[in-house]
Amino acid sequence: MEELRVAAIASLAPLEDLDADPFAVDTRGQQAVCARWAADRGYVVTKQLLVYGMRADHCGFWSEISTGRVDLFVAANHRVLARALHCVEEFTAECERRGVRLETAGGEEPRYTSAMKAEVHRRLSMPTAGYDGT
Repeated sequence: MEELRVAAIASLAPLEDLDADPFAVDTRGQQAVCARWAADRGYVVTKQLLVYGMRADHCGFWSEISTGRVDLFVAANHRVLARALHCVEEFTAECERRGVRLETAGGEEPRYTSAMKAEVHRRLSMPTAGYDGT
């Protein structure tokens, strides 16, 4: 099995959406889903992208591809891709044009308990105080 280098795409959402859509807010959870997907295939995540409404031609996607540090993109699911990208169809077409795979990890999103939501809230609301979530 060839070790491929993966760029994991997570979508950004405002903290105010935590109660209604905790997975959309929990970028660390989205990245964990991508990391598990990659590890299950013998791949390694070499880039984590945190984006919202990004255009398909943005250099943030393609700089690591052109230098050979990333071989494919993965997102937790289609819902994450739809929030992360300005247009999923344009990004998919750009990936095809460049010969780069785009995958979704699939599977169910975690069911967030109130304690899990509180942890996400704490992690995201305190970064300026030097708290890194660990």
